[in-house]
Amino acid sequence: MSDAKTVAELRDKTGAGMMACKKALDEAGGNLEKAVEVLRRMGEMKAAQKTAERTTAEGIVATYLHHNKKMAAMLELQCESDFVARNDDFVNFANDLAMQVAAMNPDFLSPESVPEADLERQRKLFLEEVANDNKPEEIKVKIVQGKIDKWLNEVCLTKQSFFKDEEKTVEQLVNEKIAKIGEKIVIARFVRWELGKKGTSC
Repeated sequence: MSDAKTVAELRDKTGAGMMACKKALDEAGGNLEKAVEVLRRMGEMKAAQKTAERTTAEGIVATYLHHNKKMAAMLELQCESDFVARNDDFVNFANDLAMQVAAMNPDFLSPESVPEADLERQRKLFLEEVANDNKPEEIKVKIVQGKIDKWLNEVCLTKQSFFKDEEKTVEQLVNEKIAKIGEKIVIARFVRWELGKKGTSC
């Protein structure tokens, strides 16, 4: 299903290993775009394993300062080794994430980091919104959960769509980098400042 030229093209496009590219192309019936999706799924599975098994002790702090000097962001991206921390791909990714924080202004790092009080406050607001709807209670519960999921996608950095490619979330990009670089990568924390406004820190 996969010839050497297509395998090489997929490898150049994704940075994945030769055998992984061949396996993905075979699974995708030779379709290059489908093979990219297969590799992405494979990468996310490997990323989850690495996340569970390894610890991060290295990394960098990336900063972004807007051209008008009125807004800035700082983000700590961790990895396992100093070698990766100095890798251009890792550094550029950290810079992009700092820019993501500046552009998209997340309130929290991930859904797991959202305080229970904030979550319950939003749930109460959404319940009030549907309280007078002429719908069964189980439907209202599903509507409220959908609203909460949408809210989390907007306010949590890892769940936000990446500003350079809205087809992917920040979480997906982190997992892709883990698969490509071969080390565990963790967004540890971030902070955002805007002149005259309260800063965001997580």
